[in-house]
Amino acid sequence: MSGPATAAGARSPRRGMCAAVLAFEGIVVALSTPVMVTISEVSLGTALAVGLGVAAVCLVLAGMLRSESAYVAGWVVQVAAIGIGVVVPMMFFLGAVFALLWGTAYFLGRRIERERAAHAQQGVRAGEQPPPQTGSGIA
Repeated sequence: MSGPATAAGARSPRRGMCAAVLAFEGIVVALSTPVMVTISEVSLGTALAVGLGVAAVCLVLAGMLRSESAYVAGWVVQVAAIGIGVVVPMMFFLGAVFALLWGTAYFLGRRIERERAAHAQQGVRAGEQPPPQTGSGIA
């Protein structure tokens, strides 16, 4: 699991939210590649290496979020996405938006994991069985 705060069998909210942010960010960064070539007049090779390279890293990291080191790499990707703004100025804004989304997903997910662990620990202390995990969580 992604940390001690996740209960056995429970899905990590941090991992799910961060993976979604990285997946969408990968799409946006990939779509910045043609902009680099047509508007910013960056060479095709450089645009493909930067745009599709960062997009591929986003998508690979989205699948690697079981490891804490992938979260650290996710923060580095946020800096890289903002850095693309040097070539495509709109990416300063979009990179900052995704960095904000990443930070929100990361810290909110971590908080939810801690609260779930505390709730499960309280149930165990009281001698109760923790509530069974349901499939989708939709009531």
